[in-house]
Formats: sequence, structure tokens, C-alpha cells
Amino acid sequence: MEPRVAVLSGFGINCETETMAVFEMAGASAERVHVNRLVNEEARLSDYQIMAIPGGFSFGDHLGSGRLLGNRLRFGLREQVREFVTSGKPVIGICNGFQVLVKMGLLPGDDEVSLTQTASLALNDSGHYENRWATLEFDPESPCIWTEGLDRIRVPVRHGEGKFVTDDATLMDKWADSGQLVARYVDPATTYPSAGDEPLPYPISPNQSWRNVAGVCDPSGLVFGLMPHPEANHSTWLGATWTREDLVHGEGEGMGIFHNAVRNVLQA
Repeated sequence: MEPRVAVLSGFGINCETETMAVFEMAGASAERVHVNRLVNEEARLSDYQIMAIPGGFSFGDHLGSGRLLGNRLRFGLREQVREFVTSGKPVIGICNGFQVLVKMGLLPGDDEVSLTQTASLALNDSGHYENRWATLEFDPESPCIWTEGLDRIRVPVRHGEGKFVTDDATLMDKWADSGQLVARYVDPATTYPSAGDEPLPYPISPNQSWRNVAGVCDPSGLVFGLMPHPEANHSTWLGATWTREDLVHGEGEGMGIFHNAVRNVLQA
């Protein structure tokens, strides 16, 4: 069986092709699905086993990155999204897709899938768009099915609003204790594990997220979002330093994330 992946499209999303490609490389069947088709019930999320919200500039980032598309999903697809998550199906949001999941309240989320927003992605402290490579470290104790067995990967970031924040600082402790702060920026010169709460200097942390957070999952571990682009490192030759390393052409460091999701569906 090839798990079917709904890769959302429309309204300024522009990373659908890369996102479809990595899922197909991981053994799934990916389909570009315009959000309006789901809202108008011309297509149903229930027909798919994985949902992906790719990067881009949905609605031109008007009113804040991911805000309008997040509202489109929260109010236009509320029950479809809740049914998808509660039925145990994986969801990923990358860059703008992460902003969408956070602003629609699916991340960091809660056990009830109430779609209540509790965090946000604010402007980078640098004050401008960041386009650079970063190193991520994953929490081995996290319930996140997308990062299982992974320790570190190198991935590019491409965003202007990637600073993970919340208006209730105590929630950061709650999310840390539950393993939901699954991906953090880390100094590549250190040895694994070394991710911590102390803010790392720019540009190691490209946006100065609280506790160096690069991505979070929901309590179930099925819903995962991150600001960097793992789909942009799907092959070794896409790596920033591959010509200086003794690498054989093959899969890049980002592919483990997508293999994990496909494996999870096939084992369900």
C-alpha cells in the first residue's frame, strides 16, 4: 500500500512540488489538493492518510504569516481537520505551513484538539528575512512520530517570521516536559546532545526563538511543524557543504522525517 498524502495548495503556497517529491521518494503517493476543493467538499481529507501544509507566502503574509490560511482551515475545515487528527493520521507543516498550524491552534495543541491558539511565530530579531543553513537537534524523548530515531540534521531556513513565542511563559515548561519542543537550533560545533534553553547567538539561532525552538509537535506526536525546510535537503547534492565532504550521491538528511511518517502509516 502507498499512503496517500494531501499536499495543500493555493493562495500563495509555493513549495508543493518539493513536498510531493519527498513523500514519493519515501514511498507514498502525493497529490496536490487546493484548499478550496476541501472547503467546498469536492475532496475529503478522510480519503488521505497524511496531510502536509508546505511553505510559501499564503495570502501574501497579509495580517501576519499563516494567519489567513490558518483561519481558512480553522473555520472552513474545522471538523475535517479534527476528524483527521483524532483518527490518528499524521500532519506536517513546513515554514509557512508551521505558521498556519500554530495560528489555527493545531500546534502546540491539546488533547481535545480544540484549535485554540496558544503560541505564535513573531518577526525574527534580525529584523529581516533569513535565508541560511541551520542545524537542528531533536528531543529523543519526544512522542513525535516524525523525528523518531533522528538526532541532528542540517536544513535551510527561509523565513521572516520564525521566532517561536507565547504570551504564557509557563506553557514553555509544560511543552518541554511533554516533549513537544521537539526540534531546536543547535551549535553544529557541539556534540550531541547539547540542545538547551539558553538562547543561542545569531545566526546559530536565525530568529532568536524562545528556548531555540525550531519545531514543535502536538501531545499525540502526530502533528509536527517546523520553520526550516527538510524537503530542501532530500538529496546529498543539495547540502551546503557536500562538495567538501566524502559523500556518495543519495538521500539527504531531511528524508528521515518523511520516511518516519510513511512508516507510521504502514504500521498502523
